[in-house]
Amino acid sequence: MQNTKEIRDKVVLVGLNSPVLKREENATEETLEELSALVETAGGETMGLVLQNRPSPDPRTFIGEGKCAEVKLYCENTGATMVIFDNDLSPSQLRVLTEALGVQVLDRCGLILDIFAQRARTREGRLQVELAQYQYLLPRLTGMWTHLERQAGTSGSGPIGSKGPGETQLETDRRHIHRKIDKLREDLEDVRRVRSTQRRQRQKNEIPVVALVGYTNAGKSTLLNQLTGAGIPANNRLFDTLDTTSRLLSVSDTMDVVLSDTVGFIRKLPHQLVEAFKATLEELEYADLLLHVIDISSPEWQEQAQVVENLIAELGAGGLPRIDVFNKSDCLPAGEIMPHGEDICAISAKTGQGVAQLLQMIAQRLDKGTRRVVLHLPYDQGGLLDALYREAKVEAVDYGETIDVTAVCGPRVLGRVQAFIAP
Repeated sequence: MQNTKEIRDKVVLVGLNSPVLKREENATEETLEELSALVETAGGETMGLVLQNRPSPDPRTFIGEGKCAEVKLYCENTGATMVIFDNDLSPSQLRVLTEALGVQVLDRCGLILDIFAQRARTREGRLQVELAQYQYLLPRLTGMWTHLERQAGTSGSGPIGSKGPGETQLETDRRHIHRKIDKLREDLEDVRRVRSTQRRQRQKNEIPVVALVGYTNAGKSTLLNQLTGAGIPANNRLFDTLDTTSRLLSVSDTMDVVLSDTVGFIRKLPHQLVEAFKATLEELEYADLLLHVIDISSPEWQEQAQVVENLIAELGAGGLPRIDVFNKSDCLPAGEIMPHGEDICAISAKTGQGVAQLLQMIAQRLDKGTRRVVLHLPYDQGGLLDALYREAKVEAVDYGETIDVTAVCGPRVLGRVQAFIAP
C-alpha cells in the first residue's frame, strides 16, 4: 500500500552541549531523539542529527561559524528544508542562522508551539496556544522581521505612502500584539470562571477529583480509556492529548470520582506554555489525588518523572496526595526490578493488568466515610428527599408507611439523616 502521508518538512536537528549551560538546557543524544519524535508528531521527517560540544555557546551563531558551515552542507546534501535546534535560541541568533543556513530555523520551543497549534481542538485549548504563540513572538519581532525597523518617517524621503505618524512598524506591531495578549488573557479568565463554577458544584456534591499527570506518551489517555471506556484516541506519539478530558468513574460501589486527563509534560517545556496552560492545569491544584503515570519501559523514566515533579511543584500542587502509577509494566525488560512501596502501583493500561489494585488504592486514599444506607423518612420529612437528590447518590425510593430510600451518602449528609437510618 502506498504511503500517502504528506511530509511537511525535511529537518536536520542540531544540539549544543556546553559546561556553561544548565543541565536541563544542554542537548544530548537522548534529547535529540525526543526532538526527532516531536518532528514526526509535527508531520516532518528527520534527515540527520548534529550534536556539537563547545566550551561555551557562540553569541552570534550559537554553534560557531565552522559547525554552521557544516550544517549548511548537510542540508544541501540531504535536501533538508529546515533546521531545528534542541536548545533555546535568542531572536538575533535565529535571524543570523536563518541567513547563514539558507533554510528556516526553529528552536525546540517554536516546534512545540507548532505542534500545540496543530492539535488544540477546544476553544480553550486554542486560546491557550494562541496566547503562548504571541508571548513567544513578542521578543522575537526585531530579530525575525528586520523590515519592521523601518520608520514610517516624517522626512519625506521614503517611498510614496510610507509617510506616517513617526512610529516604527515594529512599535505598531508590538502594540497590536500586547492588545491581543490582553484580550486572550481576558478570554482565559472567563474559562477559569466557568471551571470555578463547575468545581464548586463538584465540591458541593462531595465528588472527589483525581487528576492524571505524567510525561508525554506515558499512557495517560490509555489508562483513562481502560478505567472509563472514554474512547479517547490514544496513539503512540508525543502530545496526542492537549485538551483536558474529564469522565465520571465509579471506583467502588460507594464512591464516584471525576477523573481528569491532562496535557503531557516534557523537558524544556516552553515557559510560555506553562503560563498559558495554567487554566487547564490549575485543575491539579484543586484535585484530591494525583495519579502520576510513569512509563517504566523507558530507559529515562527517572529523568522524565523528575521533569513532572518539578512542573507539579511549579503549579502549586506539590503537596497533594499522590499515587505513582508505573505503566507499561508488561514491557519491562527482563531482569529489571519494579519499584515498590505504599504509594506505588504497577499496571499495564493496555492489557488491564493491575488496574483493579489501582482502583482499590484510589478508594482507600479518598475514603472519607461515605456509606450506603437505607433511610425510613416520615412523610412530613419529605423535604429531606430533595436534599438527598441534590447532595447524595439516590439509588432507590419506595413509598409505603414511610418513604424508604437507598442512598450513598457522605459524612455531612449522614449527620443530617442519622435519625432515619435503618438499623
